[in-house]
Amino acid sequence: MDPIKEDQFAKETLERYSGCDSSMFCSNLLLTNFPRYVDYFSKSRNVPIIEGSMFKVAHCVEEDVSILDFKIGSPAAALVVDLCSFLPIKTSLLLGMCGGLRRRYQIGDYLVPVASVRGEGTSDFYFPAEVPALANFLMQKAVTDLLEMEKAVYHIGITYTTNMRFWEFNEEFKTRLKITKAQAIEMECATLFAASYKRKFTLGALLLISDLPLNHDGIKTKKTSEFVYDRYMADHIERGIRIVKHAKTLQMQHVKGAYHRNIGLG
Repeated sequence: MDPIKEDQFAKETLERYSGCDSSMFCSNLLLTNFPRYVDYFSKSRNVPIIEGSMFKVAHCVEEDVSILDFKIGSPAAALVVDLCSFLPIKTSLLLGMCGGLRRRYQIGDYLVPVASVRGEGTSDFYFPAEVPALANFLMQKAVTDLLEMEKAVYHIGITYTTNMRFWEFNEEFKTRLKITKAQAIEMECATLFAASYKRKFTLGALLLISDLPLNHDGIKTKKTSEFVYDRYMADHIERGIRIVKHAKTLQMQHVKGAYHRNIGLG
């Protein structure tokens, strides 16, 4: 028997982890860490939820948008890009949450990351330490275009990506974090950006500031987490859908930042 090729292995692995055939994925993909986001997408579009051994997904053929919950952390972020990069996906956007690191930020504001500090380690498998983790320019242009047009409150900056989830009471870590001058902290962006650059997978991010962990009483709790879902989840998802559609239009216009394979040149 001939050994399996990389693309076939990726598709079969994605099918096992997602519970659906790889051909079901639409050309626009929303990535998230939150099962509730998939639930909202499913109910609002009246499409079924499919679950495999790891991922939870839903596909809306009418809008040409799929959503995938890949769980939490940089290894999962690396995996989902490695697998999905073998599909004919044109645009992809992370709908994630982050801790805001500036006093002027408010819960519910959006943050558009242009780059991320590689503090998680997983991105080292893609590039040497001196290579920055940058979001795709075209995708982030699509994000800011839409936020400006809709007059949303948002900030632009870099995030610090960490694998340490329980860091809020670690003073040594917080000191290092402040030195980086990052605007937000989260657990996936650096990995997603590095992996997508390596794989030529068009990916950006729209982050929702869900907590202010350096502020007094700013740490996310069970109660405040529920408030964020109830108040901001629907807007986050609906904006994400409009963004990926706008990004696809920008690709058709050959706006700078598109990979050639997305515009029929490669």
